[in-house]
Amino acid sequence: MSRFQQGSLLKMKRKGCPDVWVFRWYENATGKRTYKKRTIGSVVELPTRRDAEKAVVSLRININAEVSTPQRVCDLITHYRQHELTPERKAFATIENHLVQTRLYIEPRWGQYRLDAVRTMQVEEWLHSLPLAPASKTKLKSAFSVLYSHAIRYEWLTFNPISKVRTSSMRLREKDVLSPAEFQALLEQLSVRDRAMVLLAGSTGLRRSEMIALTWTDVNTLTLEVNVLRSCVRNRFGDTKTECSRRPVPLHPLVLAALLEWKEESLYKADADFLFPSIRLNGEKPLSPDSLLKRSIRPALVRAGIVGKQIGWHNFRHSLATNLRAMGVDIKVAQELLRHANSRTTLDIYTRAVSQQKRDANTKLVEMLLPMGTKKLQHPSAPSELLEAVG
Repeated sequence: MSRFQQGSLLKMKRKGCPDVWVFRWYENATGKRTYKKRTIGSVVELPTRRDAEKAVVSLRININAEVSTPQRVCDLITHYRQHELTPERKAFATIENHLVQTRLYIEPRWGQYRLDAVRTMQVEEWLHSLPLAPASKTKLKSAFSVLYSHAIRYEWLTFNPISKVRTSSMRLREKDVLSPAEFQALLEQLSVRDRAMVLLAGSTGLRRSEMIALTWTDVNTLTLEVNVLRSCVRNRFGDTKTECSRRPVPLHPLVLAALLEWKEESLYKADADFLFPSIRLNGEKPLSPDSLLKRSIRPALVRAGIVGKQIGWHNFRHSLATNLRAMGVDIKVAQELLRHANSRTTLDIYTRAVSQQKRDANTKLVEMLLPMGTKKLQHPSAPSELLEAVG
């Protein structure tokens, strides 16, 4: 499939004359790429960029006359993979997730459909029929919608039928968190290395991809900070999730002591070595966090008597946020510690009030509404235990 060109529209200055709009594109002549440009009109004739964009529609169609326009969903998937799912544009994890979603779900069901034949309600019914969690269905819908947005950007379509599809991202169950007592009980069941790793995750809120990418040079023992500079997903190194994620995180002296204790035992303790290296790979790669979770962390949870909770690495991050809130830490401070781009993420996703907080809030509210106390509301037939509880 030939490459579709959008071209570029620029406003250029003219000496002694009004500025003009210039459209640029390229042509392949005898195998050589040559840039072309054409003046569309002056700013007097076309005052706004919107006016100029309308004027280049026909020209854009002409320069793409030889380009094959995708007709089916599978053709659109191919074009999107070639032009968008590249290391220059997308993170490795994003590329992998999109490839899995299109290969397992979208292409088998919708690949042979014409782009204009996909209907909103058909997609909605299909998503509801899949044996997936609500959040997974929402992610699948987003992946499908991105394909149509790609087609609209190239002006092959004018409407995205997936944008009106309704899905719910409500969790089937609340995220499990560890209380401080449970966290301490877990630490007592772990080896030196695993205890250092869990302490680091539980006290800093580092994501697992950030934690396993750390080297000893990232640990600043003078300022008591950890510099988060990269992430590692499936042994592929790349940037952190967001720009905010690159901020250093504070390191408590007790956590630093646990890390240094592990460093003494580690076979790989040079500055460039990973904090948690893979012995099987001779320290050249970090260990697998999923494997460690399965072989060490979850059995330790059982030994510590912590059952009925599904704990993964991200749960330590949730636990940190929830415990920060229980301590009354300001939401902006929690946001900085968790390195979120905005406090809404911290408040809506990563925290939840513990039951005692709710009870305390309710008590304060009742005391404010009923400053004279509850004695006047006591009823002769009320049980004595209830009177004692509200008294």
